[in-house]
Amino acid sequence: MSDIRENRLVVRGLSVSFNGFVAVDQVDLTVEPGETRVIIGPNGAGKTTLLDLITGKTAATAGTVEFRNHQLAGKSTSEICNKYHVGRKFQGPNVFHELTVHENMQLAMMGNQSMGFYVFSQKTREEEERIDACLKKVNLLEYKEVKASSLSHGQKQWLEIGMVILQNAELIVLDEPTAGMTAEETYKTGEMIKNNLKEKTVLVIEHDMDFVKQIAEKVTVLHQGRVLAEGTFEEMENDPRVISVYLKQTEEEEDAKC
Repeated sequence: MSDIRENRLVVRGLSVSFNGFVAVDQVDLTVEPGETRVIIGPNGAGKTTLLDLITGKTAATAGTVEFRNHQLAGKSTSEICNKYHVGRKFQGPNVFHELTVHENMQLAMMGNQSMGFYVFSQKTREEEERIDACLKKVNLLEYKEVKASSLSHGQKQWLEIGMVILQNAELIVLDEPTAGMTAEETYKTGEMIKNNLKEKTVLVIEHDMDFVKQIAEKVTVLHQGRVLAEGTFEEMENDPRVISVYLKQTEEEEDAKC
């Protein structure tokens, strides 16, 4: 079993540019072991690109990413996931709709094995118990034999979170995990993260401020590819810079919906 004290994420001077446009600019970020960090900021601030850099989806122009005392920058997405135990949930549910919830979870356990080998291999009782335990954590145990296509949008989001948890990730990266959810589903997702990911290092991008307040131990605010401010939710909520570039805009968008 891994030592949670090792699970520190350290990002230093991380940058990337696309055809001269600097999307992420000299970002420094330290997420402590077992911490849930939420990244907020206006559209175009570089939030998802930062996650792409950390998880290997995009190659950095400059800077370093260290997790569990290993340098991740320059490594492939699959190596970062399988060897260094970094799991990511992308925006919107990314599940196999024609498979059952249980079959989706089975595939999440594949790791480096081929799909054919895993599908036709005999599952052990321990593996089945792990799947059931994980489905219970994400409120989907009673939907075990239901096709993923029949789940609600929020339940599909939960299924993907469950698939990431099942992969034994030590750093869990969630990109807008409550997008498209009802208020009730959003709250349940927050409790799910708080109750089941206590020993994981968690990095979340989110726009729903109630959800951010519910789960965040610390908040990092990005603006124009740089870290604008960092601190507790209350500190960020009252920071004039954050109010000016983001929170005021968010409030206006919410008012426009009413």
